[in-house]
Amino acid sequence: MEKNEIIAILNDWNFWDKSLDTGIPRDFYLEKLKRFLSSGQAIVIKGPRRSGKSFLMRQVAGYLLKEKEEAKNILMVNFEDPRFTELDVNILQKIYETYLEFLSPKKTPYIFLDEIQEVENWEKWVRSMHELKKANIVLSGSNARLLSMELATLLTGRHLDLMVFPLSFKEFLMFKNLPVTAEMDRLSKNIEIKSFLREYIETGSFPEVALHENKKEILLNYFDDIVTKDLIRRFKVRKSEKLKTLAKFYMANISTLTTFSSVEKFLGISADTVEKFSGYFESAYLFFFLKRFSFKVKEQEKSPRKVYAVDTGLANAAGFRFSENIGKLAENAVFLQLKRAQSLNSNMDIYYWKDERHREVDFVIKEGLKVTNLIQVCWQLNLPKVKERELKPLLKAMEEFNLSAAIVITDDYESKESVKGKDINFIPLYKWLL
Repeated sequence: MEKNEIIAILNDWNFWDKSLDTGIPRDFYLEKLKRFLSSGQAIVIKGPRRSGKSFLMRQVAGYLLKEKEEAKNILMVNFEDPRFTELDVNILQKIYETYLEFLSPKKTPYIFLDEIQEVENWEKWVRSMHELKKANIVLSGSNARLLSMELATLLTGRHLDLMVFPLSFKEFLMFKNLPVTAEMDRLSKNIEIKSFLREYIETGSFPEVALHENKKEILLNYFDDIVTKDLIRRFKVRKSEKLKTLAKFYMANISTLTTFSSVEKFLGISADTVEKFSGYFESAYLFFFLKRFSFKVKEQEKSPRKVYAVDTGLANAAGFRFSENIGKLAENAVFLQLKRAQSLNSNMDIYYWKDERHREVDFVIKEGLKVTNLIQVCWQLNLPKVKERELKPLLKAMEEFNLSAAIVITDDYESKESVKGKDINFIPLYKWLL
């Protein structure tokens, strides 16, 4: 590519001679990134496609401009721009040289490289720039496996990670112009909050989906993008139809126990292929597979895993109808909130629990060596038999882990009850999420 072509592309993505849309601030992530900037380490923003990483980069750049940084000292590169036709390490160097020639930054620049996994052999160039202190580097990527392998090898101890998820419920309400900042807000805005919770579960929490009307169309396009760009193309998958079939199967079976061999019987795809594709899904943040709690590693690995989607709207659009599966979608929403918490606490692990009589608790929270909490999701508690059925495994697990209290997340039922000497906190989903 010629330098004039490169600078024309870069000009569209940078603040050099214009302002750019920075979207709705996501203050939690933004504050963390501000602290990272002063560390002198490379910053890596990870997470699923369309979760808001690019806008976060713009928001960080906007913050630097407010702090009196000159626009020419900031370079932003979007490697998903189709005009970049040669995505290898040479284009990185050429972009950098073009930037220096045309902008002449007077100090060490901030370089933001968006969706870096699109560039072959990017890691050595980034390491060189970082070690020679030629730039303050901020990367983003949508492939966990590639980023972790390459960064572990080349930037060990020299990078800070930030995991970005689609919107939390609190962020979702902000995007809907319904900020909830205090207990009084929850009380005064109760009806609106509950209404938005249904939308949050049904259509999910990708930022663009929250802001637009044609939600299902956007979600199905996301699904195709992730499957095509992040999976089929990235991993050079030849059996592309089988991969799509498996992805839709998992979308239709979120919050459900699954094994590779059971999927083989149901779909006719070999267990080895199912296992390989499932690994791809995890690396692209499309699905998460939750292990059973056990002190024995072998038992953990051999037990079925529960599958959860990165977004309930994506599962609802690509998998099944909302009204028939709201309980499973609610459980998926709880899992995602726990994953957000886990991203802030490296000491935290999440499991499900099941005993030899197949009594099951949805979530076991372990911190360090100790189980600290149990969470059961039960959408409808309108019948005594249902309540009894949900509490029986919970009480058994509380006994096993020597816990005096646990949580049951519901649609609308709220109460604190003592059951067989144990404290059970029944809390509506919207309150727990906030």
